[in-house]
Amino acid sequence: MNTKGIIILGAGGHAKVVIEAIEASGDNAAYCIGSCGTSTTLLNVPILPDESHLDRLRAEGYQRAFIAIGASSVRERLGNLVVGKGFTLVTVIHPMAWVSPSAQLGNGVVIMAGAMINACAVIGDLAIINTGATVDHDCTIGRAAHIAPQCGIAGSVTVGSGSMLGVGTKVIPGITIGKNATIGAGSVVVRNIPEGALAMGVPARITVRSTS
Repeated sequence: MNTKGIIILGAGGHAKVVIEAIEASGDNAAYCIGSCGTSTTLLNVPILPDESHLDRLRAEGYQRAFIAIGASSVRERLGNLVVGKGFTLVTVIHPMAWVSPSAQLGNGVVIMAGAMINACAVIGDLAIINTGATVDHDCTIGRAAHIAPQCGIAGSVTVGSGSMLGVGTKVIPGITIGKNATIGAGSVVVRNIPEGALAMGVPARITVRSTS
């Protein structure tokens, strides 16, 4: 068993929460890679300034990595980068979260404190289920999607890859939210949202449609 700590890509606020979730679960973060102003540590974890250190760290025997960056497109790019360099993306589950034994979690996922994942939900690689969010039965959360704090997703909802649901978003049962869509904070989604759209409000209305 490799006992070396996890390499964290990211050195901002989201990385702080990830580090504490890792520590609460009994593991440890070895290094952060990123910029944090003039600071050389983040919650006592040493910061390395850029991705050029990854090859050296892999050669030194570090095998595990986690992408602690909120932006889905950046998380996707860095996830592909570290896997290509031979790292394994770990999944982090805060001990104060609850995950159904019938749920399926991908690689590089984080389930934050107070989150709940219910029966037969599927959470794709690199997804974020943030603090206090709930994902109910039979939902599918796509790769690198971000479910922000206090979101409530009812049963049989599909959230496409790369989509972002803002803080406090509520989604009624059976809805499909397309890939790379953004739902504004506090919205209530009562109809399907197409790929690449921006929607907000109560009920959520599409304000921008994808031009691709």
